Amino acid sequence: MPMEYNRQMAVDYAHRWAFGRNPKYYNFDNLGGDCTNFASQCLFAGSGKMNYKKTFGWYYGNLNNRSPSWTGVVYLYNFLTANKGPGPFGHAARIEDAEEGDLVQLQFFSKDRFSHSPVIVKVHAPTPAGILIAAHSDDSDFRPLDTYPYKNYRVIHIDGVR
Repeated sequence: MPMEYNRQMAVDYAHRWAFGRNPKYYNFDNLGGDCTNFASQCLFAGSGKMNYKKTFGWYYGNLNNRSPSWTGVVYLYNFLTANKGPGPFGHAARIEDAEEGDLVQLQFFSKDRFSHSPVIVKVHAPTPAGILIAAHSDDSDFRPLDTYPYKNYRVIHIDGVR
């Protein structure tokens, strides 16, 4: 039976650590960026459950004991939208359905694939100008989504936790 995702706890965590690094987690800034690690930490704060399935799960023990989905943008999307096991799960959603605690993933003009995973911390309006995010790599909190130079975005709505 699915449980409710605690959006407020995810958002509170995002605000607490937007401009800092939780020492419980490795800082991936020098290994390609810390954005999805930060997004996963926020998701964990709101879900309280990891999925320890090797390769295709979603978990973090330490730098050398983590799933690809914990720190990889595309892998996190694949995990969340296909997860039938423990942990958070969600679906690709329209911006009109975005809520605080959901994720947005960005594809930049210089990239072929999605490469950034901000966390939605406030929804003023269902538009890129009305969605405020927190993120690592380019540390931000309450940053309007439309201030990023992206060519595409996708919203991942978190439906619950198993």
